[in-house]
Amino acid sequence: MAQDLDFDTKVFEKEIISVGDGTEAIVRGGRDRFALLAPAFAGVEQIGVIGWGSQGPAQAQNLRDSLADTDVRVTVGLREGSSSFDAAREAGFSEADGTLGEMFDVIGGSDIVILLISDAAQAAEAERVFDALKPGATLGLSHGFLLGHLQNTGGSFPDDVNVIAVCPKGMGPSVRALYLQGAEVNGAGINASFAVHQDVDGRATDYALGWSIALGSPYTFQTTLESEYRSDIFGERGILLGAVHGMVEALYRRFRGEGASPDEAFRRSAECITGPVSRTISHSGMAGVFDRLDDAGREIFRRAYDATYPPVKAVLQEIYDEVRSGNEIRSVVVAGERLARYPMPTIDRTEMWHVGETVRAARGEDAIPLDPFTAGAYCATMTAQIDVLTEAGHPASEIVNESVIEAVDSLNPYMHARGIAHMIDNCSTTARLGARKWAPRFDYAFVQEAFPALDAAPPETRPSAAFEEHPIHAVLDEVAKLRPSVNISVA
Repeated sequence: MAQDLDFDTKVFEKEIISVGDGTEAIVRGGRDRFALLAPAFAGVEQIGVIGWGSQGPAQAQNLRDSLADTDVRVTVGLREGSSSFDAAREAGFSEADGTLGEMFDVIGGSDIVILLISDAAQAAEAERVFDALKPGATLGLSHGFLLGHLQNTGGSFPDDVNVIAVCPKGMGPSVRALYLQGAEVNGAGINASFAVHQDVDGRATDYALGWSIALGSPYTFQTTLESEYRSDIFGERGILLGAVHGMVEALYRRFRGEGASPDEAFRRSAECITGPVSRTISHSGMAGVFDRLDDAGREIFRRAYDATYPPVKAVLQEIYDEVRSGNEIRSVVVAGERLARYPMPTIDRTEMWHVGETVRAARGEDAIPLDPFTAGAYCATMTAQIDVLTEAGHPASEIVNESVIEAVDSLNPYMHARGIAHMIDNCSTTARLGARKWAPRFDYAFVQEAFPALDAAPPETRPSAAFEEHPIHAVLDEVAKLRPSVNISVA
């Protein structure tokens, strides 16, 4: 799936950065670029934001605030009778001023339609959405799921509209929270990828870049819609959600079996990952985690890494194959009817998650250890995901954002504040389904393969040796130069 990506923009400044063995073109964001939004959206009277799930509130409010000094109206479109109307009104959108309405009315009246309804709803409503679009309009997506569904069913987008994507590398609340922090620190925000799938009027690229900058993205990198949905659906089943869920369950039980108290086991597993490991990776990369350890800790890290990397990479490759084949997308579509009869229960009712509530309530950050075993297992899983995406030909910026930045700068801070179980139970249906499906596979890989391997002789070729020389460290060093100076603030 190797890609030769490049783009031209008439409005924004394109910058070339070195990543890995190659270069990529990006566009930097920041509030000092907001003056370019008017020319980027010249001729656009209305942007319709459709849906009020995770991304809807953040994107609608960020766009509205960023475009306040232009002639562009941002209007929210919701299903008739939706309970989200009240929430949208509370956020300042109103039927009286034309900034809130029924979704198909808004679609038909918008020059750019940003479709943020759930993945299953997109699959179910695609043809009605396509029929409602004005000829020459622009359809915007923040996830490539709809393309994957159309590939599965033999469908296609209308040929008389632009089709673009801007995909923030973080959950909606992060997109809004960091945008608000950007009022104090220029450039604070969540990175985003963009893709131009169809360009019927030569303006699609600047629309996409303008959309991304208006959301507050510190930098925007290019991908394709197909590459995005593969890496995104894969990533949330991997290190972003499914893998970390299965991993901490297995680690918690291991530490308890070794004699650790419930509180200590939770701190060494879940708290360690969402706290010191994530903060260190955010600012200093995965190499920074290794560098923080003493000699004895580094050897424990290596042992955990060596035992973890082979079995979890096998699981991650299977996940990627299931996404690439279309099976994961099909499973989300067919789940709709089943979930109406059998809703997903929460996962926060077992001992571990009750312990987590107690630990967080009495938390002192200095009491959270940087456990070398947990650090080695986590970095092995993160690197295995990076390697699967690299072998599949994904661009470096996409790989590092989907595997590292989204984890440590968006999702993990929320997990640290509210719990991993809370995160799993409050993400999108697509992600919840994937995490529940694949977390047990990671748990199994640890318990049945990784942990027994610790009692065997070290392999002649140790995966941890490749980690210490891995090219991802140089990529993270380069990308760190683009990182905003603030951490996400989780209320």
